[in-house]
Amino acid sequence: MSLPTPPPTVPRPARLTFVTTPLLIALIYNALSLLTLPFSGDTINDTVRQLEAALGSPVTPMSPELVTTVLWVSFFITSTIVLLLYFTRQALLEGRSWGRVSSIVIGVLSLLLFPIGTVLGIFMLIGAFDKDVQAYASK
Repeated sequence: MSLPTPPPTVPRPARLTFVTTPLLIALIYNALSLLTLPFSGDTINDTVRQLEAALGSPVTPMSPELVTTVLWVSFFITSTIVLLLYFTRQALLEGRSWGRVSSIVIGVLSLLLFPIGTVLGIFMLIGAFDKDVQAYASK
């Protein structure tokens, strides 16, 4: 009995790293912010106090329950972003077309995060629209 031969591997295009590296950077950044989230409770009311000083009008500080709610919502949103970035990067490395489409959406949204996000978004879009990357991500 012979073992089945694995399918031939297609070499990854050089500009694929233009997309996967910014995704990895965003993934690490969001994962670190997720890890620091439990320590952000006092920061929220400090920010409210700074806003009060800047506006010159009284702003009611947030109750502990509301701070907890804000932290949980932030946790779920950031967790979703981390998962999206991870699965998009993995899909793109495997050559799946939905990973390329998702990376284009992430790249366009990254353009709004001036200045570093803008640079990363430009690199992602250059890589995602490269003809070799398009051909590679056609599964």
